Amino acid sequence: MAALAGLLADATSAVFRLALLDGRAWTATELARHAGIAASTATAHLNLLTEGGLLVEERQGRHRYVRLAGPEAAELVEHLSALAPGRLATPPRTLSAATRRSAMARARTCYDHLAGLLGVTITETMAERGLLDWRRGPALTAAGAEWLDALGIALPENSERPAVRPCLDFTERRPHLAGTVGAALSRHAFDAGWIVRIGTTRAVSLTPEGRDALSNHLDLRHHAILEP
Repeated sequence: MAALAGLLADATSAVFRLALLDGRAWTATELARHAGIAASTATAHLNLLTEGGLLVEERQGRHRYVRLAGPEAAELVEHLSALAPGRLATPPRTLSAATRRSAMARARTCYDHLAGLLGVTITETMAERGLLDWRRGPALTAAGAEWLDALGIALPENSERPAVRPCLDFTERRPHLAGTVGAALSRHAFDAGWIVRIGTTRAVSLTPEGRDALSNHLDLRHHAILEP
């Protein structure tokens, strides 16, 4: 635990982990550029994170990529971000920074599931409609399974990952939906064109098709999250 805490305490490694929450594999050069440090320094940090089990390495030819070790590692990073004091207290210095922060808070991905106001709103609305039951587990209800089936969303069979898992949202400070259900719903939203990525960030934007879908399938037609 002490060794893991040491890895989590490093500021440069924290920048890497937050970047890797987009679910993609990054090279050391890309992460070095993102953090504004030398590639050799980035490699040293990445080696420690990989040895510590927070990252996994993938190789394609001469290229080395790293990604978060799995959903549990991603949820740990998001949870720590939510508990970190003062992260959102510092006002952005530029208009572009303010725009990026607003977009991230409104809707983003957290590894392979939806986060931000959009993710929390979907989660809470599913619970209100009886599709999720936070009192037992939490769990996907029979009505929730039927709802997913009606949308054409199939869950992986024999997965060791929990079907439903709460992930504390660092901007909303309320749980959003993780687990296989959260991942499947996010994947369907991308595939169906309900959401699109904003540039190369984790922020996503609802499309007109997405607003219609949430309005029809979750009765969110009057919710502020559907405003263009």
